Amino acid sequence: MNNGLSAKIEEWSHPPFDKETIARLEVLKQNPGQLEDAFYKDLEFGTGGMRGIMGIGTNRINTYTLGKSTQGLCDYLKSFFDNEPLKVVIAYDCRKNSKSLAIKVAEVFSANDIKVFIFSDLRTTPELSFAVKYLEAHCGIVLTASHNPPEYNGYKVYWKDGGQIVPPQDKEIIYKINHTQFSDIQFNANQGLIEWIDHEVDQAFFDKSVQLGKFDLSGRDKFKIVFTPLHGTSITAVPQVLAQAGYTDVHLVESQSSPNGNFPSVKSPNPEEPEALQMALDQAKAIMADMVVGTDPDSDRLGIAVRDQNNNFRLLNGNQTMVVMTYFLLEQWKKSDRLDGKQFVATTIVSTPMIQKMAQTYGVQYMETLTGFKWIGKLIKDFPSLEFIGGGEESFGYLVGDAIRDKDAVTSTLLACEVGTFAKNNNQSLYDILIECYRKFGAHKEKLISFTQKGKKGSGKIKAMMEGYRNNPPNEIAGVRVSQLEDFIKRKRIFLLDKRIEKINLPVADVLIFTLEDDSKIAIRPSGTEPKIKFYFSVNDTLEETEDWDAVELRLDQRIEKIIKGIGL
Repeated sequence: MNNGLSAKIEEWSHPPFDKETIARLEVLKQNPGQLEDAFYKDLEFGTGGMRGIMGIGTNRINTYTLGKSTQGLCDYLKSFFDNEPLKVVIAYDCRKNSKSLAIKVAEVFSANDIKVFIFSDLRTTPELSFAVKYLEAHCGIVLTASHNPPEYNGYKVYWKDGGQIVPPQDKEIIYKINHTQFSDIQFNANQGLIEWIDHEVDQAFFDKSVQLGKFDLSGRDKFKIVFTPLHGTSITAVPQVLAQAGYTDVHLVESQSSPNGNFPSVKSPNPEEPEALQMALDQAKAIMADMVVGTDPDSDRLGIAVRDQNNNFRLLNGNQTMVVMTYFLLEQWKKSDRLDGKQFVATTIVSTPMIQKMAQTYGVQYMETLTGFKWIGKLIKDFPSLEFIGGGEESFGYLVGDAIRDKDAVTSTLLACEVGTFAKNNNQSLYDILIECYRKFGAHKEKLISFTQKGKKGSGKIKAMMEGYRNNPPNEIAGVRVSQLEDFIKRKRIFLLDKRIEKINLPVADVLIFTLEDDSKIAIRPSGTEPKIKFYFSVNDTLEETEDWDAVELRLDQRIEKIIKGIGL
């Protein structure tokens, strides 16, 4: 163990660390491997803030790492806003320790003379985003680790516009945090500055969600929905919003409706995983429902299942859900004669190319960002003269309008039900609308493969894999030549066939994208919130007639599998 690591561990053996922490450290010292993993680095802000395993150590989520981040944030807020009276909003999810950690964070803010609004119980991440603007706060905090395993928690910072922190604030805040010592943390709360909030903000959020996600439709009482919050926060919002919008035939998966940070009924509380929605699917089949919806623990992602042409349930991936929602929104804007070229839709560099094709067809502007919904929120802030219609990313996140500035599974669940109701009114299903999109904009199919590599060794393996693809890029994959390489660390787009080079006008990111001569794409990136390396595959074909979809889908699936083998996965 090197001297620097030993010094970090020794620091935690004395005050200001409390007696319980010091005692737990002595126990941890009996396991050198776990001890090193807990201290070998400091938790950093990634695409979704700071997230990690709970426990003692600089590489863990605990009172002191969150306290240090909060103290640095307090110092930054005071300097940035020139000592004006400051307000923050704090929310937390269903995870172990979320409420107690949120209270500790609130106490640090109050000890720094900052007014704190904290929710009296767990609430969704989109409601926190909304509440920052509604309460005219300077920033917001949500304690959540989204869909990570039960041992994780996290800390996401939102700016006064309701969006996650982005440049330049993110780097400036991180600089402040990195120059804050644990001994600098002010834990002596000023209880007079801490105010608990609930029903007023809830109702304002519900009203806004219904305003954004409800359209001029009938038949909501005839649309049967099975909904599961997967033990998370959406039980506080989704049923209420659906009821307010007029959906009366909503059936909860009762065994998954009580908030529980252990997520006892699923291997992973992630609607991206088919297994997570299995109980909801079984219930939907039993009662002949029209749609299944499941949301992740902090309710910013949703997964849906709908009936296909054979009346069987199909789980849609994030790209498919995003395609149908965007198409429906564009159609509604067109019907109401609201499109005048001053609107935009947005998605990310690893999501389906279909959104760009839709935007071109409807004459709206298309914008593409790095992975992470904070970048879509930044677009809304950076282009105030343009109206944001909607946008999403392949990882099951979607946002409607600009009142909320992060992915929002509450409003998106309502929107999905509206699309389903519209389809049912026209003797279709939402899946029929998806195939209609494939016919109009090209049949696309995407697939994601992730490899988990935990701990210090895992981090090294991920780094080595990225360096291998970066330094020795393939000339061909699965018998098809690579025509273009995009390296977002170098911010270069290289056209391999004629050797042209273009600058990529996006921030630096550890992402590689290979485009083949047949327009297939392979994107590779380490996750910003989990110990994973992710491979994204996208292929496309033409679809002349809707009845040809099964055959075309089979060809697309076969091409994806051929590419996967071609890069050695």
